[in-house]
Amino acid sequence: MKLKDKHIIIPFLAPGVLVTFFFIIVPLYMAIRLSFFHLESYISTPTFVGFGNYIRIFHEPSFWNALGNGLFYSLVSIALQVVVGIALALVLNEAFKGKTFLRGLTLLPYILPTVVVALTWQWMLDGTIGVITIAAHKVGLGRINWFETPRMAMFTVILVSVWTWTPFVTTCFLAALQTIPPDLLDAAKVDGTSAWQRFIYITLPVLKPILVIIILLRGIWMFNKFDVIWLLTRGGPLGATEHLPILTYQKAFQTYDVGGGTAVATISFVFLAVVVSIYLKIFAREE
Repeated sequence: MKLKDKHIIIPFLAPGVLVTFFFIIVPLYMAIRLSFFHLESYISTPTFVGFGNYIRIFHEPSFWNALGNGLFYSLVSIALQVVVGIALALVLNEAFKGKTFLRGLTLLPYILPTVVVALTWQWMLDGTIGVITIAAHKVGLGRINWFETPRMAMFTVILVSVWTWTPFVTTCFLAALQTIPPDLLDAAKVDGTSAWQRFIYITLPVLKPILVIIILLRGIWMFNKFDVIWLLTRGGPLGATEHLPILTYQKAFQTYDVGGGTAVATISFVFLAVVVSIYLKIFAREE
């Protein structure tokens, strides 16, 4: 690279490098460093305990409960988002009247603020006046306790998450479908292939590269998702929807176990980094 080119590139790279350093690397370093200390508050004098916080966390049932909940929430949410997202993309890729309007309407859940989404669903699922609860009662399903029982609380959180973030998946798949030449599908129809065969042998191979990326991104985001679960259930009932981000918040900001909270956050970061590394090794980089 010529010296002249460096003078052009450096001013463009510098802002990104500085932002990454001060807002990602430095906080990450400070969080990992705090995990080796015992603090009773953010103004108390830290006491070095080494791996004591990690040993204590690994012996707490709440940690393993949170890890299990996070894995279940992430895997089920991602699976449903992918299945529903592909189905919607296939429908929206067809030619019909009002397609443009429907495409725009599909994005609505994704562009709404998270607080609005959570409050709206809380109102619709309210055990007394919720429109969905009343409708379920009228069709003979009875009064459903959406947030009061552990299973229903997790189901509700997953339902809201799928509704909120499926539009992102749909948009990505729809963009990939636009790259399939219509002549290829028409030729397959002439050859007598069924819709399922065209999906398996033509559409799915086109979607595979974006599918690999979508699962990776959604896996990272859903495993770290905090706002929706916290606004809907606060991790309850009885810890049924508590996962690692909520456990981190509760320890660090509610019980003032700063060392324990940062230890949970560090464990979550390392666990996710290992899973992502394995995932990238399984699938070829070009995919």
